[in-house]
Order: sequence, then C-alpha cells, then structure tokens
Amino acid sequence: MTKKFSKWVQKQNIPNGELFRAIEEVIEGSYEANLGSSLIKKRIRFQGQGKSGSGRSILCFKSNDRAIYIHGFSKNSQSNISTKELIILKEFAKVILELSPEALDIAVKNGDFIEVTEL
Repeated sequence: MTKKFSKWVQKQNIPNGELFRAIEEVIEGSYEANLGSSLIKKRIRFQGQGKSGSGRSILCFKSNDRAIYIHGFSKNSQSNISTKELIILKEFAKVILELSPEALDIAVKNGDFIEVTEL
C-alpha cells in the first residue's frame, strides 16, 4: 500500500488482516468494480462494522504480479471517486505497473510502499 493509504488505514483503524483478506478476494475475482487501467474498487470492512457502510479502496491490480492499495475513502464521507480523481489514479497506476520488481523492493525499503501481511 502507499504511504498515504497507510495513513488512512491507521485513521480508520482497519486491521492488516482485513486488507490481506480483501486482496485475496480480489485475486479470486470478488470486487465491486473494475475501473479500467488495472484499477479495482474493493469494499473494506471497518472494525466492528459490515462492509456495506464501511470503506472503499482503490487498488492497482495486475494478476499474478502485484496488488497495491493506492486510495481509500469512507462511504459516509464520499459516495464515489470523481472523474478527475479517476484520471489521476489511472495515471498513477500506469506508473506503478511500470516499476520493476527491484524498484518496488527499493520503494518498500524506503517506506514509500508498505507491504500488507496477514498478521
């Protein structure tokens, strides 16, 4: 996940296990919307709540390669992303998908990306 997404996760008190499960569901084909340009919209459950009223996440997803959370928002504060936000997120996804595995490793080591683990 991006550093910005990580800050949103901490603010919403979303357990790492919930993020991990959501990625597993995306891999299995279970998500709310394919936004194009390798962007997936996926519901995320806030602690103590159901998925429908909780949060939404936008992932940059390439099957058998990478899944990176890049944006999150609460359903009660924003119904959906705007067209302008979508354009920006698509451009960002394009950059992320062009990163080599080595560049991703460096980004994780530098703290630009945070790895999502099951714990």
